[in-house]
Formats: sequence, structure tokens, C-alpha cells
Amino acid sequence: MDFYKNMNSGFYNDLDENFNEAYKMSEREFSHEELILMLENGNIPQKQIAALKFDYIKSEKDAEMLLSNLIGCDGKIREAVALAINRVLLNDCSAKSFFNSDSAQVFAKSSIDINANICRISIDNAVLLKSNEDFSRIYTKNIVEYIDEAFCELDKFIFRDKKYVINKQVFKLYWSLEALKVFLEYVDSDKLTQLLEKSIEQKEYTIREKAAQILIVCNKFPDLYKKLQNDENYYVREVFLKQ
Repeated sequence: MDFYKNMNSGFYNDLDENFNEAYKMSEREFSHEELILMLENGNIPQKQIAALKFDYIKSEKDAEMLLSNLIGCDGKIREAVALAINRVLLNDCSAKSFFNSDSAQVFAKSSIDINANICRISIDNAVLLKSNEDFSRIYTKNIVEYIDEAFCELDKFIFRDKKYVINKQVFKLYWSLEALKVFLEYVDSDKLTQLLEKSIEQKEYTIREKAAQILIVCNKFPDLYKKLQNDENYYVREVFLKQ
């Protein structure tokens, strides 16, 4: 027992230190410039607190600093940054000008984060930027590519594959379809037909459920609509009952 305590002591010490540091910082006030510096050079609790206290964007550097912490870093930072972007976009319409087509790929990647909360917030953020046509076009292109990749990987799997490996692709597909649902006008009709046909063939009912939601939004493809109306799964059928 002592062996395991000693082995994990460093881990728990780090947690305690991070918590104590975050607690102290949460009670302090910081200037905008200090928050930017923390996002740029801080450790995990510093970046997390900086994002939680971030409330406006006044330059391209500010937007770039948020985006640089939206992917490829600790999950606590990613979620805090996604919330910060959402807060800024909701409270300041001018902030939208600092996110453009160059930002779209980052938002798309964040929309399929391993954390479902981050996926949901990032999709909401993308919707707030939807008025920028170039952004929407590139964002949707990336989302469609993620869907194609997920289908390709799922087609390769056999029954001996690890369940978590399959679930990873299902999760990616689920959130990609959720994002696609609000950007349908940027998808070619033939491509959308192909994606929906493959979606309703999936064994995982949550994917068929997403396909049903898309069918209701786009109000096309009566044959696919009818097929899912009679799906074996109650939750898929319920999508049509709720409309």
C-alpha cells in the first residue's frame, strides 16, 4: 500500500499545487495584458484562470492567443477557452471580426474534441460566426472530411477490435454530424445524400438519430426520411414524433 502511495504522491502533490494556485488566482484581478501573457506563457492553472477571466478581444493577437489554447493542450484549458470565446462572441459583436476563414480549421477540430462539453460549446461558437461565408465554407469542409474519415475507419473495423477504438470514431462521427446539422447549406446535395445514406446504415443508434435530425432540418430525401421513421430504435423514431 505504501508503495502505491509513494508512486502516486507526485501526481497528487501536483493536483494540490494546481488547485491551490488556481484558487489564489481566482481571487485576484488581472489586467487584460496580464491575462494575455498568462495565456501565452502560463502553466495549466494560470491559463485556465486567464481564460475564465477573459471577457473581451481588442486585437488579432488576443484572438490568436485564445485559438492557440483551444486545441492541443490540457482539457481544463481547452474548455475554459471555449467558454471564453463563447462569452466574448455573445457580449461583443465586434469580436467576430477577429475570427475569420483562417480560424475555421481550429474551430472544426475543437468541434470533435474528446470532451463533449468542448464539442458542444465549439459548435455553438461556430454558429455565432456563421455569418462569415468564408469561415462557414471552410469549417463545413473540415467537418465533412472528419465524417468521411470516421466512416473510413469504421468500415475497417472487425469484431475483434477494441470497443474504445470503435467508440472513438463513433464519437467523432456523432459530433461532426451535430455540427453539420447547422451548416447544411454549405454541403453539396449529392455529398449530403451520400453522408446520410451511410449514417442510417450505422449500427450505433445515436448516429441514426443524428441523421434523422438532419433530415428534419433539410426537409429533403423522403425515402431516407421514411426509412428512419420506421427505425427499430425508439429514440430514432422519437425524433420525428417531436417535430
